[in-house]
Amino acid sequence: MKLTLIGHDDLYAVEQLQMALFPDNLDGEAISSLHRGKTWLTAATKITLDDRTVTASRRMKAADETVRLRRRMLQQSNKQAWASAGIFIGICLLVFGVIVALAAVAQKLQNTRRSISSSRFITLTAICAAIASVLMLFEIPLFFAPSFYQLDLSEIPVMFCGFFLGPVAGVICELLKIMLKLFIKSTSTAFVGDFANFFIGCAMVLPATIIYHMQKSKRSAIVGLIVGSVVMTIFGSFFNAIYLLPKFSELYGIPLDAIIAMGTAINASINSVSTLVLFAVVPFNVVKGIVVSLLTFLLYKRVESALFRKFRP
Repeated sequence: MKLTLIGHDDLYAVEQLQMALFPDNLDGEAISSLHRGKTWLTAATKITLDDRTVTASRRMKAADETVRLRRRMLQQSNKQAWASAGIFIGICLLVFGVIVALAAVAQKLQNTRRSISSSRFITLTAICAAIASVLMLFEIPLFFAPSFYQLDLSEIPVMFCGFFLGPVAGVICELLKIMLKLFIKSTSTAFVGDFANFFIGCAMVLPATIIYHMQKSKRSAIVGLIVGSVVMTIFGSFFNAIYLLPKFSELYGIPLDAIIAMGTAINASINSVSTLVLFAVVPFNVVKGIVVSLLTFLLYKRVESALFRKFRP
């Protein structure tokens, strides 16, 4: 049925009127007007069907209708929020499972796991995760990116853990880092930023540790860190554009245009999601990859001899 609203856009009230008075009329044309008084709300509808015109009206207390409208909107909002959150959690679990599986397969094929006890494995992984979670609290803003993109050095202890114990330990350490950070500081990005930190961190740690354990040497460490940085930059940028930025907008309740405007305020060339990724996300990941790679390469052997010495088999 074609519906024309006059003087209002309160479609719900008109739908209630039509359902009550004309439940079987699905065709034709309806013209509806709504009159709001201090006490009563009156909806009048004129329906034209098969060259016949029928006029009807319905009156209800305005307060009652307001309560119904608010209740209906709240129920719909809650259902959408729970559905969206459920999908997001499902995707997080799926991604985590895939990453752990890839790390386990690579580690098994390479046979790189150190011969240390499970208690030492857990202790060392937990120590690295604790250090990483503390480093997450110290964020460095970058002049070319909006405020929600800030650099931290938390991937360095995770990289140490992966280099010493293998890819699986690196992924587990990355997860523990995020969980400890959430326990200490909670989330300020509706968990989207925390999920992004885990996923994009693994995109660097996993390739780097797999390549390093193929043949433990300075050369393999350099190649692994370079490959990890490239993988992180490519996947992180595409993942931001396709999923993370729209999901952040949805869960945090900020219009996507407002997020883009935050980038425009820093760089006038940013006017869309693609330009935000190109001029902010890509440089951010490149800088992060360079800083983490350089510090890992310079510090790993020193940390290994000092911190990991007593954990050697």
